[in-house]
Amino acid sequence: MDGGTGNRGFRVTPRSNRSEDGDSGTAYAYKASLIGAAQQFELGDDGLIWRIGPKAGVWPYATIAKVRLSYRPVSMQSRRYRADLQDVSGGRLRIVSTTWQTVALMAPQDQAYRAFMIELHRRMRDAGSRAELIGGLPPAVHTGALVLIALVAAALTGLLARAVAVGSWSGALFLAGFALLFGWQIGGFIRRNRPRRYTFDDVPKDLLP
Repeated sequence: MDGGTGNRGFRVTPRSNRSEDGDSGTAYAYKASLIGAAQQFELGDDGLIWRIGPKAGVWPYATIAKVRLSYRPVSMQSRRYRADLQDVSGGRLRIVSTTWQTVALMAPQDQAYRAFMIELHRRMRDAGSRAELIGGLPPAVHTGALVLIALVAAALTGLLARAVAVGSWSGALFLAGFALLFGWQIGGFIRRNRPRRYTFDDVPKDLLP
């Protein structure tokens, strides 16, 4: 289940211990919209290189002030993860694990996104970064989501009790099925996005594909 990973995370290992097979995780690109230009990122020797449309720049690893990892599903893609980065000057970058391919297709890029984020954390650690590493939603947003879930659960419980009382078994079954689906989908979102801090050596596994 979504919330079964607890606080376990990916261990960041030195480059010399990494397998030479497959992508090194030093480059990543995605399209945030169907008509927009691709957003490109590369892990260079001097820092994080980014290109978004006509704009480009380099963020030295030690100047990245904050990284927030979160799980952000959307209607067209349930396996969608996001990283929000901020540097010491206040600049912001957003990297997501999916890319638009057609009007009806938002494709996941699980392996490439995971490899890039793990390598980014390793390079930041090696550069002596003192960045704030945050997992999940902001506490106020997470609390608001919990309140909303509680209200929906109370409403469903009332409707289910009424359906049983009047003998509407088809309605009761429908409500029970809806409640199970709602709990599975929303519950996973809430569990993954609980507010927390993490370290470079223990990147949250449940906030990466």
